[in-house]
Amino acid sequence: MAAYESHIDEQQRREIHAVAEEHADTRMGHINSTASGGGVAEILVSVVPLLNDVGVDTDWQVMDADDEFFEVTKTIHNGLQGGQTELTEDMRETYRSVTIENAEALDERYDVLVLHDPQTLGMAPTLAERFPETALVWRCHIDLTDATPAYLEFVQSYLDPIDRAVFTLPEYGEAITGVEIDTIYPSIDPLTEKNRPIEELSGDAAEAADLERFPFDTDRPLIVQVSRFDPWKDPLGVIEAYRDVSASIPDAQLALVGAMPDDDPEGVEVYREVEAEAGDDPDIHLLTNLPDAGINGLQWGADLVLQKSLREGFALTVSEALWKETPVVGANVGGIPLQIEDGENGYLIEPRDIESTADRVVRLLEDDQLRRRLGENGRETVREQFLTPRQVLDYLTLLSAAEGDRAE
Repeated sequence: MAAYESHIDEQQRREIHAVAEEHADTRMGHINSTASGGGVAEILVSVVPLLNDVGVDTDWQVMDADDEFFEVTKTIHNGLQGGQTELTEDMRETYRSVTIENAEALDERYDVLVLHDPQTLGMAPTLAERFPETALVWRCHIDLTDATPAYLEFVQSYLDPIDRAVFTLPEYGEAITGVEIDTIYPSIDPLTEKNRPIEELSGDAAEAADLERFPFDTDRPLIVQVSRFDPWKDPLGVIEAYRDVSASIPDAQLALVGAMPDDDPEGVEVYREVEAEAGDDPDIHLLTNLPDAGINGLQWGADLVLQKSLREGFALTVSEALWKETPVVGANVGGIPLQIEDGENGYLIEPRDIESTADRVVRLLEDDQLRRRLGENGRETVREQFLTPRQVLDYLTLLSAAEGDRAE
């Protein structure tokens, strides 16, 4: 934790160590579906070592699953965000069998075990039978406020063994019943290669962050959206807005930057749709699976970042950009309004409003002073609310609540 001293105040530091001391004998585990390529993995790769550093024995395990399982869980994910695809009996059986296998394979014992997102939730009944003394927590990073009823019922059917459920916003979990609800905002790690100042990078990381290695002109305006190639991130809408921007600023460029994580088989299909829509436009660049330092360089070097999601859990990419003093034009959905104060550190737009999106982008590209002011405010927003030490304290507080449930 000492490495983060410049990013936290004295009160926060004292609270972290005081609560951690109460859990010196507690063992905590986290299970998610992929070791890289998504926001959950990015959070755990920082939070888990820090929890260990402050004295709480914390482990992180990743599910063992195949493409068929991830195709099912992607459908579940979409259904929980309002998608209408049928959840068939074969899909239910695939989900059930894989989650049971993973639960049966777990050979570690924990006082508190956190299951992340729908992929892992199906493990709960088997885990409760095998480890009745373990407090089970479901950390759902998805907004369930518009979930298709069949998918919400599917999730609800696995919640009986869960002691507490954690959401990014309280309203995300209002539709579920029979479980205590907590709220934890996600966070970014200021010390990783993805978020450190460019001048602190060296070797391969410095090379990856060098904008000169990318296929666009660094002397021309650059708009960037960093997201999975996912329909809910609306990459086709981003291209449409960019084309409206180009009518006013012909030398503008767009970079759509996305990972292809193992648990998202839909990504390749969406990428192909985006590629077709971009056509032969030399100023639309699709970049995939960049190293973290490459994302860092793009977010520092962009004139502004877009996050035009149709639905969104939180959008860590917004905090990443704001931390780099890059203003963001983001959709007024999910956790994005938690991070953007309209007109203060960026702009909020309605998710399908192409005209307003283009207007805000043009406004920022044409006003250097406005971009600087919003960028400076954005960094302060993240420093105060969305850095890793705050989330460590939140998980320590969650430990207290979960253990308290079991003691009652």
